[in-house]
Amino acid sequence: MNGLIMVAQLLLGLSILVILHELGHFLAARAFGIKVEKFYLFFDAWGVKLFSITRGGVEYGIGWLPLGGYVKIAGMIDESMDKEQMALPPKPWEFRSKPAWQRLIVMLGGVFVNIVVGIFIFWMLTFKFGETYIANSSVKNGINPGVIGKEIGLKQGDRVIAVNGKKIIRFEELLSSKVLLGNTTLTIERQGRTSDIKVPDNILNEVSDLGIEEFISRTPLFTATIDTVVAGRPAVKAGFQKGDRIVAVDSVPVKYSVDVMKAMKNYKNKNVAIQVDRGGELLKLNVTTDTAGTVGIGFNPNEIKEETIHYGFFQALPIGVNQAWISFSDNGKGIWKVLTGKIKPNKAFSGPVAIAQKVYGGVWVWSHFWASTALISIALAFMNLLPIPALDGGHVVFLLIEMIKGKPLGDKFMEGAQMVGFVMLLCLMVFVIGNDVLKAFF
Repeated sequence: MNGLIMVAQLLLGLSILVILHELGHFLAARAFGIKVEKFYLFFDAWGVKLFSITRGGVEYGIGWLPLGGYVKIAGMIDESMDKEQMALPPKPWEFRSKPAWQRLIVMLGGVFVNIVVGIFIFWMLTFKFGETYIANSSVKNGINPGVIGKEIGLKQGDRVIAVNGKKIIRFEELLSSKVLLGNTTLTIERQGRTSDIKVPDNILNEVSDLGIEEFISRTPLFTATIDTVVAGRPAVKAGFQKGDRIVAVDSVPVKYSVDVMKAMKNYKNKNVAIQVDRGGELLKLNVTTDTAGTVGIGFNPNEIKEETIHYGFFQALPIGVNQAWISFSDNGKGIWKVLTGKIKPNKAFSGPVAIAQKVYGGVWVWSHFWASTALISIALAFMNLLPIPALDGGHVVFLLIEMIKGKPLGDKFMEGAQMVGFVMLLCLMVFVIGNDVLKAFF
């Protein structure tokens, strides 16, 4: 079921974004009197289509190959490679007959819509739910680093108080791009002393393999003080009480709730002696765990303070714009890291399988679905701006060259560039899908 939910969210999210992206091209073309011949979700490769209908001279349809979508604009060298049409004299309603500045707007129409969609979704989510975060000042017990965090020098219980010299207000900043993109300095407080720890440039290589929890856990440390004893569970019979602080499991000292849970997993379906501090008195309680290594105790979630900032309708807009900009710039920084060799391509790029698993996930929560779709919308805008022939960015570069030269590039050159772009995109698609499969199975 989780797999079906992942696929359904991926298909719905990408379908919405592809349709809106192509709608941007469509509306811009129509605004300048350019004829649009086809508007397709997915590709009708080799003429195979699942559905089509013609209205107002435009064929609308759904293709069988779910790798995006397209609009076929008359008189434009694009994925259709319609050489017969291009061999005829230009018509006034064709793309090639229009001024370069109009053609430039048409090519930027899809990217513009993707950016607007991303901003709009972030805006609406901020207006409806506000911003909820963990105040870093409430993280009294510090962080719980994983394997990656420990490798760079972090220790359990460290309090990270600044990133690059700037005070941390929200705990979530530790897991943000400004840290994970590396070359960052974390100022930590350990046993009353402060020191700096460097986050390496290539930290994302390891995070990609092991997961973000192996850098710093999303959940700060809780003390091992019991807040809840569940009725009917073994803890009641063993004599555990609210307020007890667990200090040892089978004589092994523990300090935090995660230490207790980790230790208890070694005693599934077994009897184990747990030492607690009850008002200064040390007691040893014997309890039998269940198949998951639990006994029915809970720790105090109120040790960590969550705060929510609510915004009015127009107040939420600049927050949405800022979130979109951060997402857009993070894509740029990530690409630069790949180009400079700091991040390996197989760690940086994700295909549809990884997006379904890691971005959307196997649980359908509408707020998460829309937030994920907004992130992908901004990523699509950025990717389409890359100066690769066959992408919008490639067309934009050629149009800018034309505007500088004062005359268009030759059809032969454009056709060749389009083919080179197709091959590049095909290779990229094979790479990311193959990379997804390798990660999933190995």
